[in-house]
Order: sequence, then C-alpha cells, then structure tokens
Amino acid sequence: MTTGTDVKEAQVICVSTGTKCINGEYMSDRGLALNDCHAEIIARRSLIRYLYTQLEHFLGNSREEHQKSIFLRCDKRGYRLKDNVQFHLYISTSPCGDARIFSPHEAAVEDQGDRHPNRKARGQLRTKIESGEGTIPVRSSNTIQTWDGVLQGERLLTMSCSDKIARWNVVGVQGSLMSYFSEPIYFSSIILGSLYHADHLSRAMYQRISEIEELPAQFSLNRPLLSGISNAEARQPGKAPNFSVNWAVGDQALEVINATTGKDDMGRASRLCKHALYSRWVRLHTKYHEAKQSLIRAFHKAGLGAWVKKPIEQDQFALGP
Repeated sequence: MTTGTDVKEAQVICVSTGTKCINGEYMSDRGLALNDCHAEIIARRSLIRYLYTQLEHFLGNSREEHQKSIFLRCDKRGYRLKDNVQFHLYISTSPCGDARIFSPHEAAVEDQGDRHPNRKARGQLRTKIESGEGTIPVRSSNTIQTWDGVLQGERLLTMSCSDKIARWNVVGVQGSLMSYFSEPIYFSSIILGSLYHADHLSRAMYQRISEIEELPAQFSLNRPLLSGISNAEARQPGKAPNFSVNWAVGDQALEVINATTGKDDMGRASRLCKHALYSRWVRLHTKYHEAKQSLIRAFHKAGLGAWVKKPIEQDQFALGP
C-alpha cells in the first residue's frame, strides 16, 4: 500500500503463499473452509480483513483510531479510501490461467508481443484442477456445479487466478459484503516477479473484457499498471507444498492452512474463511442498529414518547414476481 508518491514509504499489508485448491469432499456448508488457497486469492482475502479493521478504526470512539484509518465518509452514503491511498499486488509469477498458459517461459524485452493474438484459445476462461496444478478451459455449457455431485466424486472446479483478478478489475477487491459499506476498491498496479509477458498479462487482466457495458454507477473496468521486475527468479522445479500461509499487518503470527482441507492441521477454520469475514461484516452492521437503539432510548429518557414500529408482517415479503 502506498499513501503518496514516495515508494520508500510503502507498507506491506499482507503476505501469502499457496498453489492448491480444496478437495471437494472437504467443502463446508457453514463457510468454515477455504476453497482456494492460491497465493493471490489468499492475499485478497487478507486485504479484505485489513479493510474491515480499518473501517472499524474509522467507526471507533477513539479520535486517534479515527484519524489513522484509511477511510473517509462519502458525501452521499458509505465510505471510500482517502485520496492518496493505493493498493498494489505483487505476485512472484504470472497468475494461473490465461496470463500464464501462453507464456510458460521468460520473454525478452523485444518479445513482449503476442504473435498469434486472434487464436480462439486466447482469453478463454479456465478453471483450476482439483488436487492438482494447472488449468483447463471451461465448457461452454453445464457450468453449474452441484453440492451432491461434488460430494459423490464429480471434480470440483475453481476459476483460475487470471479470471478472478479480471473480475476484481470490474467489481473491486472488497467483495460483495464490503460493498455495503465501501465504494469499489481497485488495485493500482500488478507486478510480476517472473514470467511477465506484456500482451498476455494485459489481455488476461482487462483487455479481453474491454467491451463490457452497462456497469452500475461507481463501477468501472480498472486498468492497473502492469510490470515485471528485471531480475526474474529462476524456476525451481519440484512438487508444490500442500499448505498455504497468510499474514496481514496487525497479526501476531502466521497462519498455516492445509490447502486440501481448507483448514489448519488441527481442523480449525481459517481467519480468512467466509464465516470469519461474515462475522466481521455483522459486527460493523450491528453498529447501525446500536445507534438506532440509542436514539430510541434517548427519546424515551427525555420523556418524548416511544418510537412506533409498523407491523412486522410488512417486512416479510419476497422480491420475486
């Protein structure tokens, strides 16, 4: 994260590792297991945790906490990042899927162009392979997975990191729940440590969806700065580990997760699982209702009467036709 033009003052917000996804039999219907332990995905979930913490600072009673938060209140509703706050994603190698599949080797400076840009395979959505590595193209039909089908042995499919980052470049990294409070938050830059190929990476990140239309207000197609470092790391052959590690600023220790089960080796849920992040959202949402109850008590204490509520049946409706 940077808060100005001096990159020497940049702050590391989170660090993660991982290259595997959950085995289908370990999926949790209570949101207690991490489905995707690829490093990019874990880093983004860690960032969401950080955003919740920062919003809690802003809404806290301490003036000091309020001032150190990266959030500001919007003029209309909700919150947004301070003007000088930017987030940057560093990945040690190109994200799996469309960004990597056509650039398996380092490209020289003069070889950053795509010699076959119109081939049908370019830009296709791809899925990760359960209990393995690599990606495969999605089928044009039958993309709905069922819970019982996966539990009975059907291979669990997870969208590639290239595709997920492309999605973040439209809907933001904050996620659906955080959107209740915050404007969309986008990465300002994506830097690769190896296998950087300008044409393939830009296509995978945003170019293949450049014709996107009818986005709601506040949302846009984000085009982050893309770059690769000059001293790319040499490839290290060998079997990738089955664990994933995560840490975010403020954490006292690393968390190590078994990527196959989506939990730690003691069977405990991760601090990044859906259940944990939803709990953070509920905690923030509860503050609104606490403020509402304080208002009602204030009217009552001042002898000004009791707040009258409509019949509860009025709110028990469905959105369907």
